[in-house]
Amino acid sequence: MPRGRISSLLTMMLALACAAVATSAAVAAPGGRPTRLEVWDLKLGTPLDGLPDEFIDYACGTNGGPPSVPLAGWREVGRCRPEPSGLREVYFRYDDEWEYWAKANNLATQMEQYSGTKTYGFPITVSALIDEQSTLRGIRLISDPRGDAQNRDEAYLLRNFLTARFGRDGWACESLPPEEGETPVAGIFVKERCRKQIDADTSASLATRHLRKAGQSRLDPHTGRETTGQFESTVRFELVRK
Repeated sequence: MPRGRISSLLTMMLALACAAVATSAAVAAPGGRPTRLEVWDLKLGTPLDGLPDEFIDYACGTNGGPPSVPLAGWREVGRCRPEPSGLREVYFRYDDEWEYWAKANNLATQMEQYSGTKTYGFPITVSALIDEQSTLRGIRLISDPRGDAQNRDEAYLLRNFLTARFGRDGWACESLPPEEGETPVAGIFVKERCRKQIDADTSASLATRHLRKAGQSRLDPHTGRETTGQFESTVRFELVRK
């Protein structure tokens, strides 16, 4: 991806984030109505009973993948199988009521802001990690692979917003070498794992991939035409407290 395109995208995302904050305040002020909650509104260490019940489509998670067993809410977390860490994953989505409100009022900026489950404008799959004492111990978010090819092509840039949120300094990162058949996408190859100790009890992990896997190519070898979606561009982020 050309450097100018990346710069333009980052500028656009920053402007969108700023506009979203301003718009949320403006929408909430007149009627005193709450704005739509996001994953960042979940505070680690909160007991299950104290978690906001303003999300939708709760289900047992599948390590950041699609939802499995539907749940009526946080209280049914016991139906989910614990991960090797002992934590149970609860998948959820953001409430779409505000999206329909924006569409009904033909408000383009708010429609973009409230459409789907996103962070910093990137579609994500998001879940909460809950321990045996019914306490929120972590959050997990992964760039959603179901978007169109252009949005997925830029998904790896989400890492820049996440590292900025928790401070640019202090990340211990490891760049992994390509495996057999892995190649860059438009000259860019990213295969990186990062960790940061946020405080004495809380750590963040961030894995980023932007590459073509073995068997994927920009051009179809039979027709010579440009392919669609033959690449991987993903971000996986976890924030966990002991």
